[in-house]
Amino acid sequence: MKLPVNSLAGLDLLASAVVILDAQGRISYANAAAENMLKSSFRLLDQQRLVDMFANGDKLDTVFRQALSHQFAEKSQDLTLQRTGGDSLQVHVVVTALHNPDTPVLIEMRENVQQLKLDREERLLDQSLANKELIRNLAHEIKNPLGGIRGAAQLLELELPERHLKELREYTQVIIKEADRLQTLVDRLLAPHRRPHIVGDVNIHEVCERVRSLMLAEFPSGLTINRDYDLSLPDFRGDKAQLIQVVLNIAHNAAQALSERIASGDAVLTLQTRVARQVTLAKIRYRLALDLHIIDNGPGIPTEIQDRIFFPLVSGRDGGSGLGLTLAQTFIQQHSGVIECESRPGCTDFRILIPLP
Repeated sequence: MKLPVNSLAGLDLLASAVVILDAQGRISYANAAAENMLKSSFRLLDQQRLVDMFANGDKLDTVFRQALSHQFAEKSQDLTLQRTGGDSLQVHVVVTALHNPDTPVLIEMRENVQQLKLDREERLLDQSLANKELIRNLAHEIKNPLGGIRGAAQLLELELPERHLKELREYTQVIIKEADRLQTLVDRLLAPHRRPHIVGDVNIHEVCERVRSLMLAEFPSGLTINRDYDLSLPDFRGDKAQLIQVVLNIAHNAAQALSERIASGDAVLTLQTRVARQVTLAKIRYRLALDLHIIDNGPGIPTEIQDRIFFPLVSGRDGGSGLGLTLAQTFIQQHSGVIECESRPGCTDFRILIPLP
């Protein structure tokens, strides 16, 4: 029996995930927060068994059967649920027995870490805004004397006596080349503030496919790029070139971290798109948001820099400039979004959230 969905529309306003199960434990209703938690739309969740969505679903199955046999009216407990093929959920679960033979059990789940994630996003935004202002001011302060140093070195080279030109020119060339290198670094720091934000209709899957083709051209063997797309995602207004640069920066960083696995032929990069519902970004709540994940099976980001990877000049590899993720975060914030990251050995997941119309 189908539930009258219109009568349950108010549950979409709740921050906690609510699912209603039939007597066989199959999902008869899931609100927006449940779709977000289970990473799937109700169209796909309908008639699936909730316990089958978790590797340790027996924990939920136990309380479901207790509710089904009316051993209690309502029961609360904290559980760690392992999503099949994904990460774990720390949730507070409330199971309620309903007086309805067709849909006898209601389960409410709230992530215990949800508030922590919101606090972390706010800190990330504040830090990014402070970093952006610092970078802009610092780059301008460096740029002016840098031009003077380079110009002075060029003039000095012209004034060198002929008999010492060969040996002394080596030193002036060092000054000029280092000044040019620093100028390039300053230009990269200022790039997001100089380049106009060109807005148009963007299909995120076109962005992902462009990045995929570029990555496969650079790494033709040893790297598998999986696509897990939700094709129901609508187009949105954004800067396509910036978004390609963001996804490419993250994917390229992942490929460099996967160098050993690429050599052994078992490197995997996954591009996953979903719709997130009732998302709060920069203290503004949005009904829908693009939820793009770039996941790799590499060694993970070193623990000591995980909280600082979006800071300028912080890099996890030798020779890295530490600017790619800083610029990526800036570009996404220009789209009113945010980039988050969770990393452990064997799985690094960069999550990009952008509001949808």
